[in-house]
Amino acid sequence: MWDEVSGIGVRLANMSMPLPQPTTEAGAAGLAAILTAPEAAVIGLDFDGTLSPIVADPAAARIHPDAPAVLVALGRLVRAVVIVTGRPVASAIEYGTAPGGLGLSDVPGLVVLGQYGVERWENHAVTAPPPPQGVALVRQALPALVAAFGDRAWVKGVWIEDKGRALAVHTRRSADPQEALAALREPLAELAEEHGLAVEPGRMVIELRSPGVDKGDALLGFLAERSAKSVMFAGDDLGDLPAFAAVRASGLPGLAVCSGSAEVGVLAERADLVVDGPAGVVKLLAALVSTISRHP
Repeated sequence: MWDEVSGIGVRLANMSMPLPQPTTEAGAAGLAAILTAPEAAVIGLDFDGTLSPIVADPAAARIHPDAPAVLVALGRLVRAVVIVTGRPVASAIEYGTAPGGLGLSDVPGLVVLGQYGVERWENHAVTAPPPPQGVALVRQALPALVAAFGDRAWVKGVWIEDKGRALAVHTRRSADPQEALAALREPLAELAEEHGLAVEPGRMVIELRSPGVDKGDALLGFLAERSAKSVMFAGDDLGDLPAFAAVRASGLPGLAVCSGSAEVGVLAERADLVVDGPAGVVKLLAALVSTISRHP
C-alpha cells in the first residue's frame, strides 16, 4: 500500500507506536467510528504548531519532516484530509514540503482552507474572493499604532506580518512578549472595529482579518460537502477552538486532538486527546494509518 511513494513504508514502520487513546467518551466514540469506516472519515489539521513547530519567524516554519509521508498514506485511507489554517494557502503548501521533496501537494485529494477558510487550495489551484477594503486601511495604520508606544522596551521586536487579506502583529521576538500583547490588545481591537475586521488572538500574535468566518465554519462546511460520517481535528491554538466546537456541533462521532504546548492550556482542556506537539501529532497519524491498515 505504501510502496508507491519511495520510503513511506519504511518511515512509517520506524514510527510504529500504539494508537493513543482519548480520555473522553465522545473522543473514544469518534476514534472508533474513524477506525470502523475510515473511507467515510474526514481528518482536519491546523498547520502551525500542529504539523509544523512554532518558530519566531513564521516564514521560517517548515512541516515536520515525517508529516508528508504519513499524510500521503493517510490520504489513501480516508474520505479526505483537510488543512484548516490561518496562513495563506500558498505559504502552507510551500512550507509543507519536507527535505526529501515530498510535500502536502502530494497528499491524495488534499484540500487546504487558508485564512480561516476564506481561501481554498484544491487540485493545485487557489480560489478566493478579493480582500476586504479594511485590510488596506489597517495596513497603512498599523506601523504608526505600534510606533506610538515610543521607547518602551517591548516595542523593539514587535513586527507586522502581511498575509495579503489579513495582518498579524507578532510579539514573540519582543523583550517581553506578554506585556506587548497586553498593551496592544485594546488598540488593535479598536482599529479592527473601526475598519470592519475581526480580531484573532494567537500564540504571541494578534491578527486582524476578514470577519464572518472561522475555522469552525470552514470545517463544518467541508464536512457537509464531503458527507462525512466521522471527523477528527487537531490544533494547537485559540483559533482552533471553533474547530473543536465544530467537531461536536457536526453531530458526527468526532475526536478533538490538542497539539500540546505550555502556551495554550485552554485547548488541552477542551480536547479528547492531548499529544506532545507536532511530533506527537505525526506519531498519532502514523499510528492511525497503521491501525486502519490492520483493521478487518
